[in-house]
Amino acid sequence: MEISLDTIIALLGLLFGGGALGGIFTWRWQRAKAKAEAKTAEIDAAKEMQDVYQQLIADVKQDRNEQKQYITELKQDREDIRLDRNRMQKRMAQLSDEIDMLKRIQSRQGRQIEALRPFLCADLKCKKRQLITIQDIATSNNESDTTDVDNGTIEEDETDDVNTM
Repeated sequence: MEISLDTIIALLGLLFGGGALGGIFTWRWQRAKAKAEAKTAEIDAAKEMQDVYQQLIADVKQDRNEQKQYITELKQDREDIRLDRNRMQKRMAQLSDEIDMLKRIQSRQGRQIEALRPFLCADLKCKKRQLITIQDIATSNNESDTTDVDNGTIEEDETDDVNTM
């Protein structure tokens, strides 16, 4: 089988002239270019995802710091409320003690008034009528009552005798 020169030239002309060989090179070059563009697009997408993740991380850190600050403020508020509550409880105890003391004083004074009731005279011209002042009542009562200096309470005698005048 002999291939003639005309056949070879025809084949070469067909390959080069018809673009088959150029098409093969062009197709290969375009395929490499498409792969490079795809790889570039993939890298760009990865960079964009990384940027999104970095922004997300920054946002989470900022939110976490804000939450820490809020928690710190809440703890401080709770401590302030606890201190206020303790102060109020102490003040309430003091006021309760004062109320108890005033009740005892009122009770004692009520007993003193009841003890004096027989000596009240409605007749302003009565010769037995005598002037009695609050100071006289207090003086006569202090002789029968004792004061406990250690804790500030007043102890009363069982008998509240009022001296008659």
